[in-house]
Amino acid sequence: MKAVYCTAFGSHQDLKILDVEPPSAPAVAEVQVAIKARGIQFSDLVKIGGNYQDQSKPPFVVGGEAAGIITALGAGVTDYAVGDAVLCFGGCVEQANVAASTLVAVPQGADLNAAASFRNNYATAYYGLQRAQLQAGETLLIHGAAGGVGLAAVDIGKLMGARVIATASSDDKLAVVGSMGADHLINYSDGFRQQVKDLTGGLGADVIYDPVGGDVFDESVRCIAPFGRILIVGFTSGRPALAKTNHLLVKDASVIGYNLGNLAKYKPKQMQVNNDTLMGWLAQGRIKPYVSHIMPMEEVVEAYQLLVDRKVIGKVILS
Repeated sequence: MKAVYCTAFGSHQDLKILDVEPPSAPAVAEVQVAIKARGIQFSDLVKIGGNYQDQSKPPFVVGGEAAGIITALGAGVTDYAVGDAVLCFGGCVEQANVAASTLVAVPQGADLNAAASFRNNYATAYYGLQRAQLQAGETLLIHGAAGGVGLAAVDIGKLMGARVIATASSDDKLAVVGSMGADHLINYSDGFRQQVKDLTGGLGADVIYDPVGGDVFDESVRCIAPFGRILIVGFTSGRPALAKTNHLLVKDASVIGYNLGNLAKYKPKQMQVNNDTLMGWLAQGRIKPYVSHIMPMEEVVEAYQLLVDRKVIGKVILS
């Protein structure tokens, strides 16, 4: 079968599509999945570059979240059947053996491309907004709102009853964000602090969702409401920010770091409840993952280049 490997730390341009042996029969408590859709994301580029906090060593399969069809069951698996559609962490491969306990069932009739675009982004956004204790009626400022985790936060934030102010780097991206229900749109090429203050009667945002970091974080601290919370989602700007604690002190504000991996590791029951909730919303049409590009796995380098060039809105999927 074909699989995409990072064989040495470096650039996505150096990824290799290799012919490797398919997995053998699944072990006890595992299933074998024929992968049909593969989600890639910005954090993959960090891993490929050797700069991820929890770093795999080459060679390793790139990517993570995927959707496919179960083709075989290992001993002891009773919750799934051959032919079931599932989400799994398979990566950019054609087949994978995965622990049945890590699967999420895909609702009947759901599109696998949409499902594969969904797990990391929506699970990350939902858990973050839980950590921030977002309440209906609060103002939620979302940076990088056209990106995968940002657009998911817009979708879920509106569902949770927040008033959403969304920022992005171009008007074209903001048009898509607006179609997802954001109440106010800001092109932050020239800053956003004053516009946020104007939209909130001078108070600022109650919750700020920040996957960008750097200068965006610095400016965010200056437009946060009293008792506000800033979520540290990531650092797509390339620079983790240093919080000025005097601003936080004056505003009674909090900075909250969170990691979806820790939720899965230390609170697996909450992770399962969150996954079930999100899948229920997907089946009911209450959330709507946005996929801007669907490409064959052979074009993996070109797909990652779209992420580098900031041309992806929502998600890019490898079919």
